[in-house]
Amino acid sequence: MQDEINTAVATLKQGGLLLYPTDTVWGIGCDATDEEAVARVYELKKRPDAKALICLVSDVPMLEKYIPEIADVTYDVIDLATRPTTIIYDNPKGIAANLVAPDNTLAIRVASDVFCQRLIRKFGKPLVSTSANISGAPTPQSYTEISNEILKGVDYVVNLHRETGGGQPSSIIKISKDGVVKIIRK
Repeated sequence: MQDEINTAVATLKQGGLLLYPTDTVWGIGCDATDEEAVARVYELKKRPDAKALICLVSDVPMLEKYIPEIADVTYDVIDLATRPTTIIYDNPKGIAANLVAPDNTLAIRVASDVFCQRLIRKFGKPLVSTSANISGAPTPQSYTEISNEILKGVDYVVNLHRETGGGQPSSIIKISKDGVVKIIRK
C-alpha cells in the first residue's frame, strides 16, 4: 500500500489525475487546491464546472483548516454516520475556485477508508473525489465497469482493491453554519 500512496502523491504533486478506490465508489481525484487539475477533471468527465465536485479530507482537523465555520451538529453527524456521508459547507477557504459551487459552498467528506486517509494525510491537502464516469453515464459499481475513456484520461491508476466492488455513492447533506440540516441524497 505504501508504494501506491507514494506514487499517487507524486502524481498529485505534479498536477496529475488519479483513478483510485475510495470509501464509496472508484473515484477520479486530484489536488483540490489546484485549479488546472480540477479543470482537467471537469474536462475528462465532460461535466459543466457549475456542477460542483466532492472533496475528501483525512480527518476533522483537515476539514477545519478549509471550513472556517462549522456548526456543532456537524461533529455529531461525522461521528455517528453509519455510512459515508458528504456534507455541504458554506464559505470554504483555500480551495480551487472552480471547485466551489456558485453559491459559495463545498461538499466535503471525511474519508473512512484507510487507504484514502493515509493518501490524503501524506499529500497534506484535500483531494477531489468524483465518480469514475463520464457525466450522465451510470456510476461504475466496480473497477471493471470503468470506461476506457476514463482509464486513459487519468495519469495514474491506483493498483489496489480492483477486485472488490459494489460500493455506493455517499449520502449528501447540507449543514449551514447556523446548524440547519437538509438531506440532499440519502
